[in-house]
Amino acid sequence: MSDKKFKLMATAAAGIEALVGKELRDLGYDVEVENGRVRFEGTVKDIIRTNLWLRTADRIKIVVTEFDAVTFDELFEQTKAFKWDELLPFDAEFPVQGRSRNSVLHSVPTAQAIVKKAIASQLSEEYHVRTMLPESGSLFQLEVMINKDHVMITLDTTGDSLFKRGYRTEKGGAPLKENMAAALVTLAHWYPDQPFVDPVCGSGTIPIEAALIARNIAPGFNRDFAIEKWDWVDKQISEDLRAEADEAANYDIELDITGYDIDENMIAIAKSNALEAGLAQDITFKQLAAKDWHTDKKNGILVANPPYGERLLDSDAVHQLYKEMGQVYRPMQTWSKYILTSDLEFEKFYGERATKKRKLYNGALRTDFFQYWGKKERN
Repeated sequence: MSDKKFKLMATAAAGIEALVGKELRDLGYDVEVENGRVRFEGTVKDIIRTNLWLRTADRIKIVVTEFDAVTFDELFEQTKAFKWDELLPFDAEFPVQGRSRNSVLHSVPTAQAIVKKAIASQLSEEYHVRTMLPESGSLFQLEVMINKDHVMITLDTTGDSLFKRGYRTEKGGAPLKENMAAALVTLAHWYPDQPFVDPVCGSGTIPIEAALIARNIAPGFNRDFAIEKWDWVDKQISEDLRAEADEAANYDIELDITGYDIDENMIAIAKSNALEAGLAQDITFKQLAAKDWHTDKKNGILVANPPYGERLLDSDAVHQLYKEMGQVYRPMQTWSKYILTSDLEFEKFYGERATKKRKLYNGALRTDFFQYWGKKERN
């Protein structure tokens, strides 16, 4: 199975699929970007490699089979037609999740049950089992997605979502997911020789993701993946890829990354998280209100995910914070400022129209990434 080419897809939050596509292209894959996902092909080695290295994706899934179906009989027969025994061992645990949109087969629980039954039927025939399959082994999480009568059955290779890097010891209120933080840093076009500041850093996710990018540290290095537990996957592949990732990390360059927060408890959490990520020496965390921050540094990048009404503060406090940010940041002409908020009136309170806005989804919440591009001063 190690040489077998699979149809794969990397799932992503709405608005950042293009970033996932670029990451995959940079890793050498031909891609097809779609809403919420990016398709590509690869072997077991590619599956583990992309799980290790993708910063902005949610999951890597094998697209097991696709077909059209408008009856439950068709769903059963076409699901059963696939040779599931090539993927699922005798004792595989194989729960089936489901989704359906704009389809005749709109009952998700029924679709899940039929797919499960069809797979169990095929496996029972192949493994010559007359009783229930044990399902006592490794987890093979399946999903049936039906959209406009087109069925796609996928197998998750990731396990816990890729945003779970493994360095978060604690979270604050309304934390930003790690892959979204990586997306914000990527969209800010920051280079490691520039100063980087997060003035409302909370538990430190944005500065930590910036440091991981600058050091070229694989974001999945300190965790494992579902595929690594499957008995037909050679353990040596993971060991080799992790050794390569360790070699690829760059600890030689000097970094100027700072995170500030008004809450001393959040600063303590941020420091703990950075220590867990092995980046305690790379990031300076200090307790400071946004309005009290000033700098003489030039050509820096500021990325902020301030509290907004739906998250932590009431609207009056939020708008006061935006005014204070504008008063501090507007005079910083050589700095580029990138601010994520769901408040569409942000520019009014900040006091300046953004150079560009980009719609992103922070979980289910629609937000805008307000971008203020600086004029770089040449030395």
